[in-house]
Amino acid sequence: MTRVLVVEDDPQLVRALVINMQARQYGVDAATDGATALRLAASRRPDVVVLDLGLPDMDGVDVIRALRGWTRVPILVLSARRASDEKVEALDAGADDYITKPFSMNELLARLRAAVRRTEAVPVAPETVLVATDDFTVDLVAKKATRDGRDIRLTPTEWHLLEILVSNPGRLITQKQLLQEVWGVSQSTKTNYLRVYMAQLRRKLEADPAHPRYLITEAGMGYRFEN
Repeated sequence: MTRVLVVEDDPQLVRALVINMQARQYGVDAATDGATALRLAASRRPDVVVLDLGLPDMDGVDVIRALRGWTRVPILVLSARRASDEKVEALDAGADDYITKPFSMNELLARLRAAVRRTEAVPVAPETVLVATDDFTVDLVAKKATRDGRDIRLTPTEWHLLEILVSNPGRLITQKQLLQEVWGVSQSTKTNYLRVYMAQLRRKLEADPAHPRYLITEAGMGYRFEN
């Protein structure tokens, strides 16, 4: 059973989310504040976190940062905050998706399913098991990246993007292809998502993120991995 941690201080919304998720065979835990959320995340080890940013005791972005200190669990932000810079801040802190209120329950559940799929193992061809560059190594079977002998902490979304690119060396992957593959059809125009995540990957992997050697942008078209 897939376990979801819902972090939301509106009791009516919590009830609606729990009912809809349990009807679809999800196990659900709920927290009304950040401290309880972090405690439940550590003890219950959810498969996905659905997180409101406006919590009574702490900002949801701080919850994201705290979780990212030890787990790669997918985090779906559910918030009334619509400003672009607030969305980017949450994504930059380590969130995997951002849904604004009011929202469609069907869309939320579709995003939830997509988040779960991103964490599932994807079979890879034997010739693409290990991708080594001069600066970092990507192990597609172990699902991890290393740099200078140390593991690089990647979110599920960052990993999925990297996995697609390094599995297709030299090939242009269009913005639309990446958005549809990673976030689903409904997000195929959200190019700002890609910019945020590609910037994060470059900061973690490239020796000079401002002048990337491996994760190349083709302006207005997409991205490609060069080794």
